Amino acid sequence: MTDSTFGGPMKYDILQIAGAIVMVAFAQGAIRLLFDHTDTGFLGWLGGGFTVTLAAHMALVAVGVLLTGWSHTRAKALGRRS
Repeated sequence: MTDSTFGGPMKYDILQIAGAIVMVAFAQGAIRLLFDHTDTGFLGWLGGGFTVTLAAHMALVAVGVLLTGWSHTRAKALGRRS
């Protein structure tokens, strides 16, 4: 898929914003979970207790970080970042 088939180079801007939102939302949830083990937030449906929920939050934070970094690198390669 080329850059012109899906939103052009602007798609990397959107993906960077989406990655940052995922990262911030689940980092906040992980911090909240560390202080109150019963407040599972977005992942309350998951089950499995504190450890599984915290691991899921941390995995989603990592996904957000990776998506943000990857999209920033791609935008930079296209000259959209300095």
